[in-house]
Amino acid sequence: MSTAQNPKSFSSEMKSADPSMLNRSMGIWNSFTLGFAVVSPVVGLYAIVGVQTNVTGGGWFPALVSCLIMQLLVATVYAELSSQFPIAGGAYKWARQLGGTILGQYAGAIYISSTIAMLTTTAYTGGIWLAILFDSPSETGAMMVLWGAAFLLICMLLNLAHVNVFKSVIALGVYAEIIGSFGMALLLFLFFREHPFSELFQHLGTGTAPDELSAFLAALAIAGWAFIGFDACSTTSEETHQPTRMVPRAIFFSLCAVGTVVVFNSAALTLSFDHATLAKTSATFDPITPLITTHIGDWFEKPFLAIVVIAFLACGASVVKYTSRIVFSMAREGNMPVSLSRVTAAKAPRNAILCTVFLAGLGLLFGLNNEAVATIIAFGTGGLYAMFSMTTGVGLYTRLTGRWDPALGELRLGVWGLIINIAAFLWSLFELINIAWPRTYLASPDAPWWQLWAVPLVLGSILGVTTLTILIRRSK
Repeated sequence: MSTAQNPKSFSSEMKSADPSMLNRSMGIWNSFTLGFAVVSPVVGLYAIVGVQTNVTGGGWFPALVSCLIMQLLVATVYAELSSQFPIAGGAYKWARQLGGTILGQYAGAIYISSTIAMLTTTAYTGGIWLAILFDSPSETGAMMVLWGAAFLLICMLLNLAHVNVFKSVIALGVYAEIIGSFGMALLLFLFFREHPFSELFQHLGTGTAPDELSAFLAALAIAGWAFIGFDACSTTSEETHQPTRMVPRAIFFSLCAVGTVVVFNSAALTLSFDHATLAKTSATFDPITPLITTHIGDWFEKPFLAIVVIAFLACGASVVKYTSRIVFSMAREGNMPVSLSRVTAAKAPRNAILCTVFLAGLGLLFGLNNEAVATIIAFGTGGLYAMFSMTTGVGLYTRLTGRWDPALGELRLGVWGLIINIAAFLWSLFELINIAWPRTYLASPDAPWWQLWAVPLVLGSILGVTTLTILIRRSK
């Protein structure tokens, strides 16, 4: 019978494990930039602005702000957990530590599948921007897959390179975000603003959504994509100096920084362009560049595209590192092939990196069918909110039953920790259901039924396969 391990024994478990399995080469700045790059204002906002405008018609700014505030509560629970359990695997390891090995297996299966889907989505959309930068056609499914594969290959090489090369590229990506995202938004806001602030709250329900309530709920679901990935800081805890102090700060500050930029950028875009122009460009793969060049000039198109591609590459490379550490942690504990837990002389989990990229590459093949791509994108968000629900739920249950004492960690919130945990769990559960809810107006008119039910179908399949695996292991 599988039972939860005693959380108090966690520190002794860490000491008994080989502390040099992964190279502890990351400081607070590196952990922050990793989290910032994974959440990525450019990737997060530019990926949803077109969908938001098309579905809601406008007025989605309040939903974006609401989603950020609630995600900050989730991040706070993650910060509490990482201050006490700083080990590779993050939420997977916490589920196993607090809920037992079986719950850990379910958590690991959902976590890996979700982050692989997130990486596939980033590679697919990043490949489109790469193709636009080089003026290459990417209209066909095959060309999109090829460009996505090229993007993924670059991300893999960055992870296999020397750790200083990886750090430099991620830092460059953050600078690109500051220039290409916040800098452009500041320029638009200060010099090209055309509307009063009331424009941020208008036109809700004028898109494909049938009414204002439906539009707002859809806006919350879509906004969920913009604020995932902050947990990347926790999956690399073993590689961070003073992790019990630094990782919680990196989690919280990375989401705060990204959230501020995304909210400001969305406001700047909405206030700088008329509603008809936003609606028109939302139907294209690149809804942003035409808007920017309208005010600044065509000469800025290539530099702007280069900045966006750098930001996407930093995000993709960070997601590879983020996911490979979950693979590494699961393999180290026997839930994946043990060969994936081996490290190089430089203490890097090369096999886990290769496995991560290979699986994401297989996911890219779904890009040959646009309907399948939509399914991957939907599950990438829904699966991670399932993990948020599981993590905050396990945290709440073990907190109430005394199996987890947050006071033993570096971050001590007292009674506020319980209140935040309850709110974070309820929000995560609500947003998971909201994202998974089938909406015909959020899909293409001829979308098959299974695309509308993508999140529950894929999650159900993962849980079913995991259950079967557990039963087979028990029978042996």
